[in-house]
Amino acid sequence: MARIKRAQIRKTRKHELRKRSKGFFGARKNTRQAMQSVMRAEAYAYVGRKQRKRQFRRLWTVRINAAARANGLSYSRFIHGLKLAGIDLNRKMLSDLAVREPEAFTKIVDAAKAALG
Repeated sequence: MARIKRAQIRKTRKHELRKRSKGFFGARKNTRQAMQSVMRAEAYAYVGRKQRKRQFRRLWTVRINAAARANGLSYSRFIHGLKLAGIDLNRKMLSDLAVREPEAFTKIVDAAKAALG
């Protein structure tokens, strides 16, 4: 029966683990703790990638609401007015306009007001 030699495999796995746990502090450089810490860190990273999308949408909504209220409309009425006016701009673009081009955003708000009647 052939002998199984795992030294190279173990060395490669430990090397990859050390690369993924780079910057960890104290006992987390120990192989066993590093493995647990890397697993937890990767789980948090996975969840964080999902949360980032939600957090940005909330930020855009807050910015649009503030700019719309400065022009005399609430967020919900503004979005409804946009739909009635047939203006298809996503929240990211509306937020960007509200921050960088207030005059253009004011024109969009006026169009939404006109569509609301």
